[in-house]
Amino acid sequence: MLKTVVGHSNDPDSLSAITEVLEQCQQSLSGTSPQAGILFAAIDFEHTLILNQIHQIYPGIELIGGTTDGEMSSILGFEQDSLTLMLFCADNITIRAGIGRDISQDLNAAIQTAIVQATKDHTDPIKLCITLPESLSTSAVLILDKLNQALGEKVPVFGGLTADRWQFKQTYQFYKTEVYSDAIPILLISGPILFSHSVASGWNPIGKRGKVTKASRNVVYEIDGQPALEFYQHYLGRMLPSLEYPLAVFDADETNYYMRATSGAYDPEVGSVTFFGDIPEGAIVQITETTHDRILSASQTSMMQALQSYPGQEPAAALYFSCCGRRQILGTSTKEEYALTQTCLTESLPSCGFYTNGEISPLEQQGISYFHNETFVTLLLGEV
Repeated sequence: MLKTVVGHSNDPDSLSAITEVLEQCQQSLSGTSPQAGILFAAIDFEHTLILNQIHQIYPGIELIGGTTDGEMSSILGFEQDSLTLMLFCADNITIRAGIGRDISQDLNAAIQTAIVQATKDHTDPIKLCITLPESLSTSAVLILDKLNQALGEKVPVFGGLTADRWQFKQTYQFYKTEVYSDAIPILLISGPILFSHSVASGWNPIGKRGKVTKASRNVVYEIDGQPALEFYQHYLGRMLPSLEYPLAVFDADETNYYMRATSGAYDPEVGSVTFFGDIPEGAIVQITETTHDRILSASQTSMMQALQSYPGQEPAAALYFSCCGRRQILGTSTKEEYALTQTCLTESLPSCGFYTNGEISPLEQQGISYFHNETFVTLLLGEV
């Protein structure tokens, strides 16, 4: 049986915070030893100290984690500048961690190294991957493309890019007792694991669809042969590209779409618009709009749909990945996102999550994983 426990502290002192978190976890574990864990920590903590404290209590634990733009859990709900840890106990499920370093130098080698480490001791096929990569040194779309290729289409990838409280200067990734930048930590899970997920944003496409006719990674120059800035201004008038009006980027079937938020940067001379993620040439896109209430209700929709899709009776844990762009827009209402997910439950479910520099999840229950912006992802885990 998969058992999960969560600890969460908003104490600003690193030692006091991790001591509180570990005491909460130990009380809930009741003597059971965890196999693996995920740590979400604000940027200003002493991360090496925290990791060492965890490994003193749980030597050899398969642990990954990273820095955040806000944290949430079933202990404290939404917090900023806090520390939260989820631990996994299972007899039949195998969870192993791996780390790929220097992804901006040799991404393929880094991913292969992480996978080799994380496939150790698995006797069953890998069922899913959880990852918390660097967000500033390398294209997130490229990271995910390489990880999808290495793992194969049958292994969905979930997670979020590490963050640094909207500073965009340096993020950190955790692996066992080590702290890195420019790295990709992963957890690979095999055995009788059950899971479901859902993706929701709250934004709806408006106006006509267009085709990206000129782009270079995250900079779009032309849509339908015209400057990308004109495409925006046709619908928004004098309003400049912003977080409030991301693009919907459609998949090959043009039925589902992922969100791509503009960074706010644009070039009025050439008409280009810069985004927080790559957009390929040939992609079909559409302007989107929303309301404050629709952004909030998306978290509830994500949770409800994940519960409806869950293949077992009751999940053992929930992981949440929400975009730091959503937090920027929601401001003091951000705490309502987590609170709304809990309205879908009849009893408490151990849960943990963070505000990311971009989310990772398939669009459908069965399908390849995409990189998202301004999206709320719910991942439910349990055992057969």
